[in-house]
Amino acid sequence: QVQLVESGGGLVQAGGSLRLSCAASGRTFESYHMGWFRQAPGKEREFVAVISWGGGSTYYADSVKGRFTISRDNAKNTVYLQMNSLKPEDTAVYYCAADGSWGGSSNYYPSYWGQGTQVTVSS
Repeated sequence: QVQLVESGGGLVQAGGSLRLSCAASGRTFESYHMGWFRQAPGKEREFVAVISWGGGSTYYADSVKGRFTISRDNAKNTVYLQMNSLKPEDTAVYYCAADGSWGGSSNYYPSYWGQGTQVTVSS
């Protein structure tokens, strides 16, 4: 098992940038593929990005491709989501996630979740 704690959310102007962090504990961090999801008001939770346990492979939702970057620092047991060129439609609660399996592309179904951090983008 693993515990995940997100941080870095907040209010930002459209076109701005924000970096989210996710600190993991409770299990060997390197054993998990790590990802980010988000949930906007009134909508279902959607996939954002995933990174392999070694950091060599990543995949992004079309809605964020070219603007967001997922990365990890295994020495710090931390995953990041760098968000650039933010749009009001990016407003959502962002959740960090972990799982031992990744089927490729967006076929990622996490077993562990963080509590979420709010990101609000104003126009």
